[in-house]
Amino acid sequence: MFTAVLIIVVALVVIGAAIWWSRQKAVEHQRKQLDDAKAEARRWVERLGGQVLNLVGTNEAAKQALADAAERHGAAVSQLEQATTEQQARLTTESALEGLYYVRAARVAMDMDPGPELPDLAGQRGAGKVTELREVEVEGRQQVASPNPSEQTPHFYPGGTVAGRPVPQGWYSEPWWKPALVAGAWGVGSFVLMSALFSGMSGVPAEAAYADGFQDGMAADDPGADLGGDPGADFGGDPGADLGDPGADFGDFGDFGF
Repeated sequence: MFTAVLIIVVALVVIGAAIWWSRQKAVEHQRKQLDDAKAEARRWVERLGGQVLNLVGTNEAAKQALADAAERHGAAVSQLEQATTEQQARLTTESALEGLYYVRAARVAMDMDPGPELPDLAGQRGAGKVTELREVEVEGRQQVASPNPSEQTPHFYPGGTVAGRPVPQGWYSEPWWKPALVAGAWGVGSFVLMSALFSGMSGVPAEAAYADGFQDGMAADDPGADLGGDPGADFGGDPGADLGDPGADFGDFGDFGF
């Protein structure tokens, strides 16, 4: 009887030790993955910081791109300090890489060597690129998209998914995607703008253009909306509305989705 009890106790001890060892190995593995991910993120954050400190914009497009790069650097530094999981560390790397794309854009705007290629950002390839100069007027406001920087198009976006929809890489007259970055949702007026800028443009996926986006936006606002109604209906308010100073805070724009 004593022998049987002893065997059971020993077996329980062995099983408990095996479970403890397995958990310790899992914790150690997770810690190593986190350390590796944070080291990778730190490498890109430091690289971005060096570029931001050493470059000075010589024109409006370069200055704007470097300002965006500096903003991404600040965000990445904060993310790195707070990262406690591998996924958070990888998001830090993504922020730093996005900043480096802005640095490359600034260098291009100043006719400098853009430097080595960078890894793709999440959703970047699927978002496509602006491949032609396009000027449109939407809601009484002039909007321009171009594959190249200019006085007309000083705002760069590296390409990717914003609030669930692709925004192509390119240079723009205004950063019309920023409100969606902050709010996490697009306004119906933004889909109209996307249509005008991107419909039929090679290199840009259909999802970035009007038809699908507009219908998605309408369905989100009113699942029962009749999308086949009056094509002349006023979907964005008064087309003649005063949208304000072109340099105004984009958060104040209404019908555009800004």
